[in-house]
Amino acid sequence: MTEPFKLRIFTEPQQGATYDDLLRVAKATEAAGYDAFFRSDHYLKMGSVSGEPGPTDAWVTLGGLARETSRVRLGTLMTAGTFRYPGPLAIAAAQVDQMSGGRLEFGLGSGWYEEEHAAYGIPFPALKERFDRYAEQLEIITGLWDTPAGETFSFDGRYYRLTDAPALPKPAQRPRPPVLIGGGGKKRTPELAARFADEFNLPFTDLDTATAQYERVAAACAAIGRDAGEIVRSAALVLCVGKDDAELARRAAAIGRDVDELRANGLAGTPAEAVDKIGTWRERTGITRLYLQVLDLADLDHVDLVAAEVAPQLS
Repeated sequence: MTEPFKLRIFTEPQQGATYDDLLRVAKATEAAGYDAFFRSDHYLKMGSVSGEPGPTDAWVTLGGLARETSRVRLGTLMTAGTFRYPGPLAIAAAQVDQMSGGRLEFGLGSGWYEEEHAAYGIPFPALKERFDRYAEQLEIITGLWDTPAGETFSFDGRYYRLTDAPALPKPAQRPRPPVLIGGGGKKRTPELAARFADEFNLPFTDLDTATAQYERVAAACAAIGRDAGEIVRSAALVLCVGKDDAELARRAAAIGRDVDELRANGLAGTPAEAVDKIGTWRERTGITRLYLQVLDLADLDHVDLVAAEVAPQLS
């Protein structure tokens, strides 16, 4: 059975947002009928914005939203593996899953933004070591969640060693929350996706690049005897939709972007243009989920417009 197409809202609060800002967007996301509310996991702003009043922690945010929403799925694109030890991260994620009644989606990446590590004193190993650690983290976190109740989990890796962990608490979803992996690495990323991913996400890329990467994931699945159809394909695109040219130009200006550039690289234009572009992505890549990067968190009418005039045409 083909999964219905889902639109999800994705926010970048390191660019300047409080928890209350995120809560307003999450509640608007839920009220408008979107499938999920996601946020980035970063501690430093990007580009020329001030970033004020400063960063918020992704997992503190998700814990709060777990209690203040009731339906939408919640998650990160992606939690940085460099930020947290895998054992405590498994505990935090399981707790958020329990607090939300089983609505967590667990996105994990290797970490990439060197400047935020320097700003906050977080070690930033070379790429190979980050991926080696990332592979161990995925094995540990899923291993802890998958360990039967009453049994313990041990792991003896190069970077992490766990001895007789009680593998508690368990997440509400069984056997575990869906695991999201993403990115454009041509070898190790597809291999890790084939082993661990329930969903593979490609953010902010073009159709040809995306198609090639989804096929690499499929080939990695075939190499280990896994059905590639078990992995949901998703993408993320910056959102800028307006009812007319004036509204579109206003929304592009509010996020400091050019309308023509957004039309080329994001999901931008009128609602009809947005529907057409999503249709092209679906046909070319087989995605069944699209994350809409909302950069102006004060513009809740934007969220409502897409829910009212784009989403109904995607079924």
